[in-house]
Amino acid sequence: MLVVEILIDVGDAMGANVTNTMCEAIAPLIEKITGGRVILKILSNYSTKRLVRGKAIFDKEELGGEKIVDNIIWAYEFAANDPYRAVTHNKGIMNGIIAVANSTGQDTRAIEAAAHAYASRSGKYTSLTKWKKDKKGNLLGEIEIPMSVGTVGGIINIHPMIKICMKILGVKSAKELACIIGAAGLAQNFSAIRALASEGIQKGHMKLHARNIATSAGVPQEKMAKIVSQMIREENVSVTRAKEILGNL
Repeated sequence: MLVVEILIDVGDAMGANVTNTMCEAIAPLIEKITGGRVILKILSNYSTKRLVRGKAIFDKEELGGEKIVDNIIWAYEFAANDPYRAVTHNKGIMNGIIAVANSTGQDTRAIEAAAHAYASRSGKYTSLTKWKKDKKGNLLGEIEIPMSVGTVGGIINIHPMIKICMKILGVKSAKELACIIGAAGLAQNFSAIRALASEGIQKGHMKLHARNIATSAGVPQEKMAKIVSQMIREENVSVTRAKEILGNL
């Protein structure tokens, strides 16, 4: 088997169509040169030539002190060394990435597949982010991930909601969009391990669950916070209880 790779600068497009077209165009030439038969003529979504890198520093005092910073780093070390933890760790990263990618009309399946392949590049599945202390003891987070996205072509310039989202972001190029998406992944990862390293993830989940229950019970927004807080305090989160509290108010 012979694999022929072509590297293409697709500009601000995601580039699937132009890449596949070019692969098909050179197939006859490859067959002529090799005397063989070309079967697959398609791009790879493993876009290692389109990496996005991001970095953020979080003040240790704003996080709650050195103990929280240490706990976050331990949480990262767990993900870096244990594939079972790394899968959930990276799933949290992709929660942020896929949300932005969906709203801007990107190929989320391609992004997801490339990310998990990149997490396995050493031969072992591991974390897509890194967390450590800087010289002042503050928390330093980094992300590196393949990010093949576009700001032109496909559905991007057609779908009205995608056009609005792109206008809100104000991006001028695919590189800018990739940076925003990567930053969202790092921020989402930070919020998850920050919660895990302090009060626990379930507190936030229960608050969100309680809001959903209260909404189902018909609670108006101006009374939402009070009813949600009471249900959580009572450890009785249900539509029935939400309606009772609302009636009492």
